[in-house]
Amino acid sequence: MTPPADNPFSLARYWEQGDAIGHGVAYLLLAMSLASWFFIFAKAFSTWRVRRAAGAVDAFWAAPTLDDGIALLNLADSERVYAPLPLQVRAHAGTNASIAGAMSRDEQIVRVLRQQITRATHRVESGLTLLASIGATAPFVGLLGTVWGIYHALANVSASGAMQIDKVAGPVGESLVMTGFGLVVAIPAVLAYNAFNRFNRVTLAELDGFAHDLRSYFTGK
Repeated sequence: MTPPADNPFSLARYWEQGDAIGHGVAYLLLAMSLASWFFIFAKAFSTWRVRRAAGAVDAFWAAPTLDDGIALLNLADSERVYAPLPLQVRAHAGTNASIAGAMSRDEQIVRVLRQQITRATHRVESGLTLLASIGATAPFVGLLGTVWGIYHALANVSASGAMQIDKVAGPVGESLVMTGFGLVVAIPAVLAYNAFNRFNRVTLAELDGFAHDLRSYFTGK
């Protein structure tokens, strides 16, 4: 039985023919992919907990007292997106031993609510820059590997002095795989970034409405 012929388009052959730059590009794409998927799973779990806590806002308004409502929010909101708003307003609005104490009660409440919304926004949007960066740069990193691989293949052909299609097609085809790897890394990052942005818009809209209702409750307006 004759042994199978070596596949000239195999990834193992491409890796053997690659140099330090080609290997570095591959390692960079692998690191970007691992970072992207780790963040996607972590952010998906965090987003699920935030969306689950959104229903506790209705329970807050159905509670018999403010303390009961805050307790319900604290129990449901493990990501601390909704719960800090009524808690911080009750704790800080109306204090006089500070510069903020010179404001009217209504102005203090607005300031505290705005501060908590800003913090919640930072919390729910944390890490999205990483996904956006990976989605935008991974195809170009893969293209860099492709260009370098093609240059490396043509340089070897030029050094050998023989122009044969089978000597060029294999290395060039293997180099194009790097473009595919770049897309494989970028596409999940872009899709996840868009999905998380959509969930964040819904969450921040609900948070803004909650803050407006809290201002009406605490000021009586």
